[in-house]
Amino acid sequence: MNYQIDNLDKEILKALMQDVQQPYTEIAKTLGVSGGTIHVRMRKLTEMGVVTGAELKIDPMALGYDICAFIGVFLEKGSEYREAVEQMRLVPEIVELHYTTGSYSMFVKMICRDTKHLREVLNEKIQVLPGVQRTETFISLEESISRQITIE
Repeated sequence: MNYQIDNLDKEILKALMQDVQQPYTEIAKTLGVSGGTIHVRMRKLTEMGVVTGAELKIDPMALGYDICAFIGVFLEKGSEYREAVEQMRLVPEIVELHYTTGSYSMFVKMICRDTKHLREVLNEKIQVLPGVQRTETFISLEESISRQITIE
């Protein structure tokens, strides 16, 4: 695909990052273009993989999930990474998983109801996986910043 992202694309993305539910017609009025232009640009940005979807953001605490934990996972061998990822996809409490450099093979973000739930997930779903040597757990006390990248 030979499409270049221009300033209009960036302005559209900025507007939607502020409020993903904002109608394209409102964005078009603000930017001085037609609603059709916004639709065409968004389709191109999606086809390019710049836009990968729109998410509904839920506050886990409002649903009774009080613990956010980060788990450093040590694998016995790096070659076991792909299989470990496939197994961890089956653990619904895992909301992010990263392949990392440094001390850990993998870094996991989990959301659990409470410390008992966290212990159960660790002991019965993660530490028992083939290839997992050991884990190290960090409990988040507060999320101070959560944001997208800044588009300039």
